[in-house]
Amino acid sequence: MALRAVFVPCHWRKKRRLRLIPTLSRKLLLPRSTAYIQTTRRSDFRWVRLRLLWECPTHSLERLLVEKKLLSRADVIQLLDQDAFSETFVPRSKILSYLERAAAKFLVSRSDVCVPLKSSQYQLCAGNALDLLNTVASESIRCVVTSTPYWAMRLYEDMQRVQWADGEFCAYGMEQTPEGFARHSAEMIFALSRVVTTDGSIWWNVMDTFNTRTQVRENAAEALRAMQGKETRGWKDYECRRYSAGHSFLKDGEQCMIPFSIAQRVSRMGLYVKSVISWAKTSSLPEPQESRVSRNVEYVLHITRQRTPFFVKEAFRKMPPKLGGRNATLESNKLSDSWVLPTSAGRDGHGAQFPLSLPGRCIGISTEAGDCVLDPFCGAGTAGVAAIGLGRKFLGFDISDTYLAVARQRLQAATTGLLIEDESLEPPAQDFVEPPSRFQAAQAVA
Repeated sequence: MALRAVFVPCHWRKKRRLRLIPTLSRKLLLPRSTAYIQTTRRSDFRWVRLRLLWECPTHSLERLLVEKKLLSRADVIQLLDQDAFSETFVPRSKILSYLERAAAKFLVSRSDVCVPLKSSQYQLCAGNALDLLNTVASESIRCVVTSTPYWAMRLYEDMQRVQWADGEFCAYGMEQTPEGFARHSAEMIFALSRVVTTDGSIWWNVMDTFNTRTQVRENAAEALRAMQGKETRGWKDYECRRYSAGHSFLKDGEQCMIPFSIAQRVSRMGLYVKSVISWAKTSSLPEPQESRVSRNVEYVLHITRQRTPFFVKEAFRKMPPKLGGRNATLESNKLSDSWVLPTSAGRDGHGAQFPLSLPGRCIGISTEAGDCVLDPFCGAGTAGVAAIGLGRKFLGFDISDTYLAVARQRLQAATTGLLIEDESLEPPAQDFVEPPSRFQAAQAVA
């Protein structure tokens, strides 16, 4: 099967001619000149957008794509042999098969089938985030804030296997390697970028880990018992175990550097990594190790579609600390890339909640009153509580009906003026809840 390369003329050029622009070397999907592939498998040709898969030199693309009308399998392989190749969410060896699957999968164009959030302040949907994102209208979300599953560290309720673009079939967070987790994270961020407004933000909270032999436990309390020597189960008693041997380059005990791998892949796809923020926790679990420092930091990637997203630094100084305002004891008046915030007790049956102040800060500095906030892994709904507490609307996805039931209870309480955090009821700080303003209803899942 041959793949036909067609280039749409740049809308800002008066002359109606087909040409490539220099930035094509960084990605094959451009805001001004978009590359497509067309399969010749059927007589009624359908168009499929060529995904952001790799980097390669401009002159190589021009020589191959301009001089030829059809791209054969050999042509694609020739592109992959370029030294500048760097993967995003599909490995080099899987790109050709991915293109063929994409051509078959996207023969029928996607349409937005969701309805707007009208009078409701929140919407919760059960299911896989990648599937649910296909039902959300483009550019309908001002802010995405989420805490992703940790890689090979936790077993979550109702985990579902997903077919990823790199060919792996697994639940998110249960990949065979840290590179697989980074690829799947990049694929998820790419899907989210479609539904985010051009001036919107994606806040991606992710934790790093070490390449060590360990059991995969169900929650932080179980891990704490093991570190205190109170765990009675042995290595073989755990259903899921992680091994450190056999990795292509990571040695036993070495840090995996997952957040930075995700950030690099996102940048290659053409999105902006505005900041890699360090979340310095006020408390953390003890670690039984003597050869390195203990971890006390998680990371928040601030990702945008353009260089100058909507951003209000002043909100950091005006918001109450509970909703992400300045920690007067440990933070200066300057909003930096080091955030000192408390950890969550992880009650409500969810062992990996982030504190209310973390999503609150992200939402407060990157949205306005009435904007729609999305958390694709909403869990017990902490991001939603923060969104409603700040006068925003919220859309949340999760695969667990149990967590969604807890989230629904917390969000309903938030609409009445009560914020539930760690099973305590506290009134929101009213001095920063902005009054309703003009709001173009964001699209959400019915």
